[in-house]
Amino acid sequence: MEEFENDIKNIEELSKNDIKYLEELSANDIKQELSDNDTSAEQNRAETEQPSKMAKTPPPFLSILIFLSLFTYLSESSLYLDYYAKSCPRFNDIMRDTITNKQITTPTTAAATLRLFFHDAILNGVDASVLISSTPFNKAERDADINLSLPGDAFDVVTRAKTALELSCPNTVSCADILAVATRDLVTMVGGPYYNVVLGRKDGRVSKASTVDGNLPKPTMPMSQILEIFKKRNFTEQEMVALSGAHTIGFSHCKEFSSSIYNDTNHYNPRFVQGLQRACGDYQKNPTLSVFNDIMTPNKFDNVYYQNLPKGLGLLESDHGLSSDLRTQRFVDMYARDQNLFFRDFARAMEKLGVYGVKTGRRGEIRHKCDAIN
Repeated sequence: MEEFENDIKNIEELSKNDIKYLEELSANDIKQELSDNDTSAEQNRAETEQPSKMAKTPPPFLSILIFLSLFTYLSESSLYLDYYAKSCPRFNDIMRDTITNKQITTPTTAAATLRLFFHDAILNGVDASVLISSTPFNKAERDADINLSLPGDAFDVVTRAKTALELSCPNTVSCADILAVATRDLVTMVGGPYYNVVLGRKDGRVSKASTVDGNLPKPTMPMSQILEIFKKRNFTEQEMVALSGAHTIGFSHCKEFSSSIYNDTNHYNPRFVQGLQRACGDYQKNPTLSVFNDIMTPNKFDNVYYQNLPKGLGLLESDHGLSSDLRTQRFVDMYARDQNLFFRDFARAMEKLGVYGVKTGRRGEIRHKCDAIN
């Protein structure tokens, strides 16, 4: 009920141009409907001569159509490419300088930030809830088991950008927008595709570790379960495979795949699995031990990750699943052959993921600090 009341209040905030545009959309819908039903209306003219109160009642499906159009428009109308053009003119400059300096100093930042973005977006949409620290009264998302290995450099680059932006334009830029733009720019810096990032997200006010388990893909999950997680969020099998291409950069800790390299080695190239066993031999005493996801071009965003999978050079159990499951195998083969196709589909999937579950208006806030709710 509270969200519905907020939607109604947001209507009052729409500009006159937005209202006019919405009215034109509704008028066109009505005009089309009247045109499609011309013949039917002639045949039932007698029914239209009922008392005026009934004659003026719009068809139920048309009322639903108009309401859905209005609801969709309200949920998306606050997102723009140039959202901060007036409120924070130096937004792009500050983001570029912060990201460039961080990536040059710490080259693993790109992969770290991309992973952080996924863990934030897949759960509840890009609302920066994964950045919130736990308190004595609440265990936050970042302290869920699967998130404990999220690299600190990703949190750091967002914090640096937020600090600089607060000095330039206080209480204006959301942490969610910072994370989304930082991810796109860092992917581009390491050779990946450029894609549009609309802005105007608000930061979430809720972050609970209890909501994470079962809602984020794990490397040990069967492919059916991973696909189901994406399906619930309206992502296709192909989009899931395209997004999995993020494994072309970055690394994974040995504990995430140790059971496979010691107990189920059939999917691995023999020499590769021997190398993994040596690299991770002491992982129980040293949990920081890790291996690159793509051993061929670990610091370059390309399609070599897909080329590795049929050769038994995939690192994680889920990587092997992509190349062996009939629902995903053909997309792996497509992207292995055509990097341009992979880049195009990855960019489109990232744009879609960037607006999934987005919070605007009064559904969120602009945090003063990214790790704490106001």
